[in-house]
Parts: sequence; C-alpha cells; structure tokens
Amino acid sequence: MKNHKTVVVIPTYNEKENIRKLIDSILSLKIDGLNVLVVDDNSPDGTSNEVKAFKDKKVHLLLREGNRGRGLAGKDGFSWAMASNADYIIEMDADFSHDPEYIPEMLRRIKNCDVVLGSRLVKGGRDIGRGLWRRMITRIANLYIGIILGLPILDCNSGFRCFRSDVFKKIKTDNIFSEGPAIVQEVLYKCHIAGFKLCEMPIVFRERVRGKSSLTLSKLIKGYITIIELKWKKMNNKLKM
Repeated sequence: MKNHKTVVVIPTYNEKENIRKLIDSILSLKIDGLNVLVVDDNSPDGTSNEVKAFKDKKVHLLLREGNRGRGLAGKDGFSWAMASNADYIIEMDADFSHDPEYIPEMLRRIKNCDVVLGSRLVKGGRDIGRGLWRRMITRIANLYIGIILGLPILDCNSGFRCFRSDVFKKIKTDNIFSEGPAIVQEVLYKCHIAGFKLCEMPIVFRERVRGKSSLTLSKLIKGYITIIELKWKKMNNKLKM
C-alpha cells in the first residue's frame, strides 16, 4: 500500500474512555499513508480534547456542531476523506468492537474488491460478549435487511468497512440521506446496485467494555424503517446516487 493514502474514519459521541487507546492502536500498525479522522459530534465528555492532544500530523479531528447523528457524522467523514484525496477509506467504531488488527488484512483484500466488510457471520467470524438473545436479534435483522434489499452478503449491519475511493466518486456523499445508523445499509445498498464488488472477511466482534453506547431502541426501529424507504426509493427511481 505504499504511495496510497488511507483515511480511517471514526464517528464518535462520548468516547473519551476509548479514543486515545484506539488511535494509538491504529498508529502502531505503521502502515504507510495511514491517517485517522475522528468525526466527533461535540461530545460533552471531552472526546475532542483527547484527539486534540495528539501532535501526530496523521491524526485529524472534524468537530461537528449542530445536528448530531451517526449518519450525519459518517457522511461528513466520507466527504472529508474524499476531499483529502484518499485512495481508501476505512470506517470503524470507536469502542473497540472493531479491532484495528484487521486493518492490514482489509487493505490486502481491497486490491481485489471495491468494498471489504468485517463480518461476524462468515466462516471464522464471531460475536463475543453478547448474550444469545442479542445474537439472535442480529441474525434476524441481517436476514430482514438481506431479503428486502437483496444484498449478497451475510453481515449487512457491519460498520467495519473499507472502500475504494471510486465508490464515493459514484455514490455522492451529498446524496446520503440517513441521519442515523441506517447509513451503514444505505451506502452498502447503493454500492450493490451500482455494481461494486462486495467482499466479506471474518472478524471477531467484541461487545464494548468501556463507555456507553449511544444506540437506542428508537434509533434501531427508525433504521429498519429506513430499509423499506431505501427499497421504495429504488423502485420509484427516487434513490439518488
């Protein structure tokens, strides 16, 4: 990956307990051209101050003020990465559920794919730290999303992904409409219908041990309604790419 620029986009809200350790872990990979962009929704716990403390020029902060949301932060992060002329864009969570150790393998696999997803559901993938009920909900949700959107992958909810920049040259970030977690499925669905090659690689997904998730039941329900909206827009030729 020499002479290629990779931007790791990390949306955050109240991740002070995790963000410094996560950035240190990413930088320790010693990958040429690797940059870290933290997109913080003006966290009241001071997450942004932890990022500002880094003096490394490969660490960047995009502090968002105004409307908060996982989708809005992801959209702004993708736009920033494209404006910085990234060749590859990696998106991951800040709570260590996505282990940075998988980044080198993602960058190897992206040579033969347009999008690489870290998957819990392919052979070798696992979900650790969650009870049986939570794991069942994950599988049911993935089945629901896969059937409605016709996605040729197993882990439709994975937020650990690597994209070629060509993806966002076709799928304009300005046209992303999901304000919450459904941005994961929206971008994935648009990649699929645009004809991009999607690949899954096994990862071990671990439940967070520090901090509190900002994901709520209402956000989940809204996200699953957005799945139907995506299909409806596509069927009525109203889905903007």
